[in-house]
Amino acid sequence: MTSFLTHRARVHDADLPPHRRLGALRTCLTEFAPYGLRATYHHLTVSARMPRHLAADPDSLVRAVEELHEARQLWLSRLERYRAQRRAEKRAGRREVTGPAWWDRPRAADQVWFNDPFLHPRSSLPDYVRRQNALLDGAAPTGCPACGEEGPVVWVPTGTGRAGLCRGCARVLVPCPCVRRHHYGPERGPNWRGIWRRAHLTDAGEPSPHWPVLLGTARVERLVGYDSPLALPR
Repeated sequence: MTSFLTHRARVHDADLPPHRRLGALRTCLTEFAPYGLRATYHHLTVSARMPRHLAADPDSLVRAVEELHEARQLWLSRLERYRAQRRAEKRAGRREVTGPAWWDRPRAADQVWFNDPFLHPRSSLPDYVRRQNALLDGAAPTGCPACGEEGPVVWVPTGTGRAGLCRGCARVLVPCPCVRRHHYGPERGPNWRGIWRRAHLTDAGEPSPHWPVLLGTARVERLVGYDSPLALPR
């Protein structure tokens, strides 16, 4: 079996202690994480209602890994079709691609949730993969390419101008008109240790009313632009 499937089986193994099953889930995320490791982990803890104390609901780990597995299966299916398409194009003499597939894009400056894990799209991982696959197939869904939000953008200052970010997931929809490539993040880096320990959830797996204080559009409005990813607060 592949590493992903091996560790997926360990997440399902009720004879293992919860902390080892959580470690197996994290290893699965190193193999496939549509929102990036941190944002995908945060998404799964919320969608699976993963409590702070895993022993209270170890089945939440199974719910999380199965959502990830379903999304991965959709990706693998589209990946195989993409590879077959590229082989056919090369045989026809077309070796250059118009743009990389969504899973081959580098850590993009327009995907702000890499810098702030709380700002990933709110859709399920399978729905996100379906949407990205549809875009790759030439579909033109309305709204934000990442989450489908159709509301007005949030204008964020960059120091040399302004950029328009999706009010739902902070995807950069209107780049800053200057020639520089900006990255966006919170004024203070997110507490990854707190996210890993699920401090954003209650003992029942529900969103905590105390942390983080801001979410959604209110959090997007507090973002700032940086000229270099090295300048982002950690």
